[in-house]
Amino acid sequence: GALLVSERIDREELCGALSPCSLSFEIVVENPLELYSGAVEIQDINDNDPVFPSSQARLEISESVAAGARFPLESAQDPDVGINSLQTYQLSANPHFVLDVQTRVDGSKYAELVLEKELDREEQRELHLVLTALDGGSPPRSAHVQIHIDVVDANDNAPVFNQSTYKASVRENTPSGTLVARISAYDLDDGPNGDIIYSFSSHTPAKVRELFALDLATGELRVKGQLDYEETKLYEIYLQAKDKGVVPGVAHCKVLVEVLDVNDNAPEVTVTSVYSPVPEDAAPGTVVALLSVTDLDSHDNGLVNCFISPGIPFMLSSSLKNYYTLKTKAALDREKNNMPGIPILNVSATDPDLGRNAHLSYTLLQGDSNVGHLFSINRENGTLYLLTSLDHEDQVEFSMTVQVQDGGSPPLATNVSVSVFVTDLNDNAPTVLYPHPNTNATYTDVVAPGTPAGHMVTKVVAVDADAGYNAWISYTLLQATDPSLFSVGLHNGEIFTARQLREDDAPQHMLVILLKDHGEPVLSASATVSISVAEMVKEVLTDLTEVSPANDPKRHVTFYLILAVILVSAAFFITMLSVGIFKCYKWRQSKELYNSSRSTLYRTPGPFHHIDAVRGGFMPPNLYHQVYLTTDSRQSDVLCKKPFSSSPLGSRQSTIRNGEPGLYHQIVGTASRLPTPAE
Repeated sequence: GALLVSERIDREELCGALSPCSLSFEIVVENPLELYSGAVEIQDINDNDPVFPSSQARLEISESVAAGARFPLESAQDPDVGINSLQTYQLSANPHFVLDVQTRVDGSKYAELVLEKELDREEQRELHLVLTALDGGSPPRSAHVQIHIDVVDANDNAPVFNQSTYKASVRENTPSGTLVARISAYDLDDGPNGDIIYSFSSHTPAKVRELFALDLATGELRVKGQLDYEETKLYEIYLQAKDKGVVPGVAHCKVLVEVLDVNDNAPEVTVTSVYSPVPEDAAPGTVVALLSVTDLDSHDNGLVNCFISPGIPFMLSSSLKNYYTLKTKAALDREKNNMPGIPILNVSATDPDLGRNAHLSYTLLQGDSNVGHLFSINRENGTLYLLTSLDHEDQVEFSMTVQVQDGGSPPLATNVSVSVFVTDLNDNAPTVLYPHPNTNATYTDVVAPGTPAGHMVTKVVAVDADAGYNAWISYTLLQATDPSLFSVGLHNGEIFTARQLREDDAPQHMLVILLKDHGEPVLSASATVSISVAEMVKEVLTDLTEVSPANDPKRHVTFYLILAVILVSAAFFITMLSVGIFKCYKWRQSKELYNSSRSTLYRTPGPFHHIDAVRGGFMPPNLYHQVYLTTDSRQSDVLCKKPFSSSPLGSRQSTIRNGEPGLYHQIVGTASRLPTPAE
């Protein structure tokens, strides 16, 4: 039960700025079966330097700016967190400016230059300062940026905001163009020096600029993109007002936009394990499946109530939040999957006679032994009943003959053919064929170092015993040693390299592939694939020698299967070659016959060129076939049933006339002519 570190952990790559950084996992304990969850917290070390966006910064500051004016500086970024993140800034010694370090709502630091002594352009035209960013490590890491300040003549008055901080709330589903806040600033100057232009501050993140739009003239802040509460709950937006003077005056403010959550995420149910099939003698409390339910919304919108349909012998229990166990609640009875005795069809016939001669009785003829055990018919009204449950995987179609007979003397009867098609339910989870899940053998696929992106490494092969849409399987990568290295085809299960393999990649990779069908409800399975990065196969074989071979009595099955495929392929090739030679021989023979008979083109034709094969007696009645076509399927199958028994053509036509439109009818085909010798 020891949990080990399998490769070097990079906290910044895993979690970015998120703190604390934790990796969650689930543990299944058997005998008794229970599910536990755990988490590993990844602690940060000071392995990253602070970084400024650029090595130099230039400011233009008017000599008329009063003491106390503030000038935001570009912030440095440090991917570390906690005490190892950016902690403070330092400014080189100078007589005019001091540094004020501020803290944002999220805890990050930014610096502002504060004018302590008024500038005089006549005394000093330029100032050169050095801004240093320091983190809290021991020893601390640092970064520097050169600040070049041009002192110029500018307006006597800079714009001033009516408040330094604005607050607003907006719902995450707010449409684009909705007004969030309106900022306002004033300037006592006249003309262009008093005209104000609003804009985002220089240190406003690009993400904020994508989600919000600011009107340059009115200061209206509106929604521009799609807000998502689950991504960001609070936006701290820094804006500035600048006049149109030669050296514009600038004022700054910030807008705090709170994103309100709406119930825009549906709960997601994931079947982590399914134990199927379940025997009908399973004791109450037997575990059938393990489920997990998640909802990305928050507060009441994220609370999930999980339940199952009433009236079934199953129940849900929960030992952990949002984790459920599906168990049997009572004794199971397989014969109650399809309720016996339900009517499925009504065969109806009419008789123009009167009295007893028009009294009809219906009988199910015992053509197939299984039909009598599965179906029955009401003699009086022709209702067809189901006696037991059906399974689409066992048999898709049942054909039977219903005879309707009047009460006259002698009685007259007519037969009608009835076909019952069993529709498919999604009652089978995908089955993994490769890699085989129920074996102790180790399947390891090999990929060479330096393999480019798009190279197919291996393929997960699975089947689903269901049919149609219920059998469509999708493949997704559930877990991987390095999620950025491999990808899996959604519909074919092929595993490709997502990028080129590098020398620093791990030599062993374990992938967990989730297989889901498209039925309702969705059933799933998982497959574990082991991939080794090695120059030669022998390197992998050397690693595998440490694994003791499993005592598998069927270890030679693969060899015999390959041998059988080779023999069948060889036999098929020889057969096709023989057929080709025979066809060539017949073609040459017919060509010679044609050349020899060109002088006899006007000979009287033979007596059997255009003769109805059925009426002339050349095609026996037992060559009639039933043809069924499906209309609601991606692929139509033609099912040729067994030949009809000998009966007069008139009896078949009577059967068709007396059948209901809803029943499947027999299609009788006759040959229009006999084939010519050349054909």
